[in-house]
Amino acid sequence: MPLKLVPDNTNIGFVRVRFIAFALTVLLTLGSIGLLATKGLNLGVDFVGGLTMEVEFAQPPALDKLRVKVDSLGVGTSALQEFGSPRNILIRLPLPEGDQAAVQKVVAKVQSGLKADYGAVKFRRTESVSGKVSGELIEKGILAVVLSMAAVAVFTWFRFEWFFGVSTVVALVHDVIVTLGFFALTQLEFDLNVVAAILTIIGYSLNDKVVIDDRIRENLRKYRTMDIGPIIDLSVNETLPRTVMTSVTVLAALMAMLLLGPDVIFGFTAAMVLGIIVGTYSSIFVSAALLISLGVKSRAAPVVEQNAERVVRRKA
Repeated sequence: MPLKLVPDNTNIGFVRVRFIAFALTVLLTLGSIGLLATKGLNLGVDFVGGLTMEVEFAQPPALDKLRVKVDSLGVGTSALQEFGSPRNILIRLPLPEGDQAAVQKVVAKVQSGLKADYGAVKFRRTESVSGKVSGELIEKGILAVVLSMAAVAVFTWFRFEWFFGVSTVVALVHDVIVTLGFFALTQLEFDLNVVAAILTIIGYSLNDKVVIDDRIRENLRKYRTMDIGPIIDLSVNETLPRTVMTSVTVLAALMAMLLLGPDVIFGFTAAMVLGIIVGTYSSIFVSAALLISLGVKSRAAPVVEQNAERVVRRKA
């Protein structure tokens, strides 16, 4: 017997709660914008430039004491952050002037200094990015997100009609802003991996929304005398098993990666998990119901067609 997460003939009134969903969406969006404005993103070395070392200690070190130790080595002012575990610390330093040899010299100096005070320490990875490269990465990361959103708007406009494009883009903007707000709240490192996750979230959410929009358009033609509210409820309920099953299976794989995967992909996986949840919510409760606010109406059959249908019924 096949597994069914959503029973057949489900009839949930999503349209009835659209104003609650809209209020929650606005609250989450404004809250995320506020977090971005006040706390900001914890930009990784990809975007700010500099030298980053991930160091694993035998015991969780005191960050204040560790910061004093690193700063005393004469390699610049350090910034420290726990990474996945209290024993794993990210050490960020200004990028030294010169070539790769200068970078290796700073790394060797930090290694010897920490081993002298903390014994066996393991340098799990070392990354360095120049300020020029980091500036280019910021520009290209923003450009990639903006262009993907613009492409979504154009695609949905031509694939359906303008109001479907507007509702889809509004929902996707909400998904992206809430994901950014989550990173501002948790101060997880925001790097190119997270940008890749955001672009993946946009693609996943778009696929989900297009499926629902396509069913709405189909039912608008099929049930021409039905009001737009019941049509949207019917369409969302008809696609609900597919939406829930897809989201659950993707989340199962992502949760395994989040709990068992390496720390280097933790930010990517966390962004994907949140994005799938938020994207599924916006597809069901926001994007479809927003069509009513945009003025979409049921497409009543022409009078001639309605009269023909009545004649056929009388003859039958």
